This record gives sequence, structure tokens and C-alpha cells, in this order.
Amino acid sequence: MKRMIAAIAATATFAGAPLMAETITQASPHSVSVTMDALQAAVEGAGATVFARVDHAAGAASVDMELPDAELLIFGNPMLGTPAMQADIEAGLQLPLRVLVYAGDEGTVVAYESVETIFDGLDVPLDAEFAQKMTGALATLTSKAVAE
Repeated sequence: MKRMIAAIAATATFAGAPLMAETITQASPHSVSVTMDALQAAVEGAGATVFARVDHAAGAASVDMELPDAELLIFGNPMLGTPAMQADIEAGLQLPLRVLVYAGDEGTVVAYESVETIFDGLDVPLDAEFAQKMTGALATLTSKAVAE
């Protein structure tokens, strides 16, 4: 009986779990800081708002720990984020958008979650114009950051 209850509980847990996240990555020919500077300039040039730039490696160093260079840019545009939150207020848990730039084994990497992954399990229509614009913006902005 205990095994059956455990099996039912496990099934219920996995049934409600989101699908595997899709992380989109691009290699950058630049250092982490140069890539992040280019990304921030692209975001601001597109009229979006940069809310924060987080230096994870500096945070680790502040507690005498080590991480490879890694910075996170948090940014958004209310013209795109507001309709997503109107569709499902819990989209606010995923917004604003985030892009991570880090020093990987093969060089600098730019990474972000796909819009499909960001809104997985929410009542946000992925075919809506704002969702398509978010997808395009993430691709365009990160491409500018890695351009030579």
C-alpha cells in the first residue's frame, strides 16, 4: 500500500512538472565583460530598460569563493511584458527577461531560456505578437552582443 501511494504521489508530481527547459546558447568571440557591454548597449539602443547587471563572479569573490566570469543582464519592455502578465499574472515570476554571459570551457557563452520555456505552464499564448517579439528581441540582441 505504501509503495502504491508513493507511486501515485510521484506520478502526480511529474505530471505537473514543466517540460525540460530549452536554453539557447551562442559563442562570443569577446570576453565576458565586452560581450555584456555590447548586450547592454543593444538592449538600451532598442529602447528596453536594463533593471540590473549582476556580476556573479564578483559575488562569489565577496565570500571568498570562486566562479568563472559570469554576468547576468535583467531587462525588459513593458510593451511586451505587460500583455504577457495580462494573460497570466504569474508571468511576472519569469519577467523581466534575463541573459547570462559566462566564461565556458571553450570561451565566452551567451545563454538565455526560450520564450516557450519562460512561459511553460502559464496561460500565455505563445503565438501572440508580444511573445513572437520577445523571441525576436532575444535573438537579435544576443546576436548583436556576439558580433565581431
